[in-house]
Amino acid sequence: MRTHPPPGLVMAVRAEQGQATIELVALLPILAVLLLGAWQAALAGHAVWGATTAARAAARAHAVGADPKQAAKSHLPASLERGLRVTAESGGNVRVSVRIPALPGLPSPGHARAGAHFEPQS
Repeated sequence: MRTHPPPGLVMAVRAEQGQATIELVALLPILAVLLLGAWQAALAGHAVWGATTAARAAARAHAVGADPKQAAKSHLPASLERGLRVTAESGGNVRVSVRIPALPGLPSPGHARAGAHFEPQS
């Protein structure tokens, strides 16, 4: 013999399921913003890493009399070449700045900058 649950209990379970769905829907935009923020932070870290690598290459090139901008550009991924600025100073100091890529539809959050020093070779 099968017994059915009381009608009040069935309604209570359905109400709890509905509330859980509403809570999930309210939480999804917050999760999306957190994921986008984490992705933008990863893009910024990638730009800093690339700028540091490019600065070291530019300093080495500048030390031996080669073109520091070309050396920096050759050590950057294509996504970071736009907005590249290289400043070579006397004494072996080189500064590199690259634009941090932005997520689609958002403005660039700024530039990643790095410097390097390599004694001039005569």
